[in-house]
Amino acid sequence: MNGVALICGPALLMTGILLRSQFHFFFPDQLAAYTRHPGLITAAYACFACGNILLWPAVTTLAQRIAATSPLWGLWGGCLVIVGLFTRTFQFGTDHLAFHLTDSLGLQSMITGIDAYYLAWRDTSWHPFRTLSGTVFFGWVVLAIGAYRSGALGLGRSIALGLMTLLALGTLKGTQIPQSIIAAGGLCAAFIPLGIALLRSGPPPSRRAMLWLVVLIGWLALGAAFGSTLAPFTRG
Repeated sequence: MNGVALICGPALLMTGILLRSQFHFFFPDQLAAYTRHPGLITAAYACFACGNILLWPAVTTLAQRIAATSPLWGLWGGCLVIVGLFTRTFQFGTDHLAFHLTDSLGLQSMITGIDAYYLAWRDTSWHPFRTLSGTVFFGWVVLAIGAYRSGALGLGRSIALGLMTLLALGTLKGTQIPQSIIAAGGLCAAFIPLGIALLRSGPPPSRRAMLWLVVLIGWLALGAAFGSTLAPFTRG
């Protein structure tokens, strides 16, 4: 599982970034892009969100390796990054809602609404995701330093990992050129070789594990194929 997460997490993140790279990164243009290319933008944000979720076990794996020789660097780097990943997942929920409300309310209404949301979010006195949203920027740097100090990653791949601090954070933030691509490319360079090495060194998956993998893939495929068909029957 951890080896797969180390490979698929960065790959999905990069896929989402590249799919939406042709559009300006800030929210009015992201909403406008959705009205013109709903399938493409939905796929881009879904890939990014899935990659973000898979980074949780990937980061945990690296943090454990760091902690074997540098416990504090592994603990703080892992915790800071994972809290930031949760914040990005929270923001994906607001992205998803904004896109689908655009279908019913119209583009201009949603631009006005998201603009008001940004003002309200800025003026909110306290919210856990608002307070902790910046941790991921420092977390990637702490994790990268810890990876180098502990020997979990070499100097080049540790620097590449630290480049993830360039990735923008916020609701309806698309691809910044070239910062987002550099950040995701650095993550791929740091994590994917580690994931391949982990899979090669570990035991082959058991039949039970393969069976559950097939069940999971089948369930996801059925959800994708029939989710919209069944939606009217699942409403309260």
